Amino acid sequence: MIDRPGTPTTPTGPLAGWRVLVPRPVAGGSPAAVALAAVGAEAVLVPLVATVPPDDLTDLDDALLALGAGWYGWLAVTSAAAVPALVARAAAADTTLGALVTTGGVRVAAVGPGTARALREAGVEPYLVPRSESTAAALVAAWPAPDDRPRVLFPRGDLAAPTLAEGLRARGWRVDDVVVYRTVAAPPPPEEVRTAWASGEIRAALLTSASTVRELHDRLGPPPAGTLLVAIGPTTAAEADRLGLPLAGVAATQTMAGLVAALVDATADPTRTAAATWSDGTTDAASAPPAATGTASTTVGRAGDGTGVTRPAVTGSEDAAAPPPVAARPQPPAAGGTLVSPALPSVPQQPGTPGPEEIA
Repeated sequence: MIDRPGTPTTPTGPLAGWRVLVPRPVAGGSPAAVALAAVGAEAVLVPLVATVPPDDLTDLDDALLALGAGWYGWLAVTSAAAVPALVARAAAADTTLGALVTTGGVRVAAVGPGTARALREAGVEPYLVPRSESTAAALVAAWPAPDDRPRVLFPRGDLAAPTLAEGLRARGWRVDDVVVYRTVAAPPPPEEVRTAWASGEIRAALLTSASTVRELHDRLGPPPAGTLLVAIGPTTAAEADRLGLPLAGVAATQTMAGLVAALVDATADPTRTAAATWSDGTTDAASAPPAATGTASTTVGRAGDGTGVTRPAVTGSEDAAAPPPVAARPQPPAAGGTLVSPALPSVPQQPGTPGPEEIA
């Protein structure tokens, strides 16, 4: 191999030399690998869960037909995993998701920047993204009051919590939630990964969903003393707590950059002897990498036990600030949301257009 001028031969950064488990399906380039490489760490990409289509696609196909016909005023997307499922079924109908949204005059809401990015890559510009944390509760809080097009299509995974659907219905919206993918266990991790995990060679893991927490616990077992776990958000943290897995931190922003920032922050406190008390009661006295700086915050300690300490965290590459409003755009609700695209043209409701049955 030929060394190029200016190309580092050894990793540098606060996590230089670390190997970090990323338990998520990987398709194409991985944002986690990029974010970890930026701080000197190596991503060990291990799919612990996989997404597959539902057994019956009829409800999804009907919903997309109704979406393009103007039956829905909004499309609510709370997982990036839902986007390829929507794109695939739109293609099966000889159209695109972007064309359906445009033709139907539909406004699109994304739960956070990761989901918004997936939508943009599919040719759909999100209209509403919460300003606060990337959770269904935050999206409900940012949602405007019902208007003359009160129907919302909510494509979801089979394990999705009812937070969004119930929250919007309580505010007067009519929500059709349709399962567009199922989450299943991936094949067992390779033997070398299991060995590296048990020996502590893998020094940390990024927990990206409640399902990956369960699979990590079942497939690899609790982390050895000194291995740090960080969760992407409160739902994931709650599942780790339920299973007795100690957390070193929770991301302040629900992105891969925010998750890696939480990991860096968990190692940056020079007084730290452990990020948490581990399941066996032991602590980790290993030396910590140099301190990092930033403005966001994350809680270090076991999830949900009330003993976590809030420390400054490295700010990730995602900017949660709202862009300047567009003149033709309605103002966001007081609860807080970011309207990120111009108002779509109003399309008259088509009374004769059938829609899928609402799923409770």
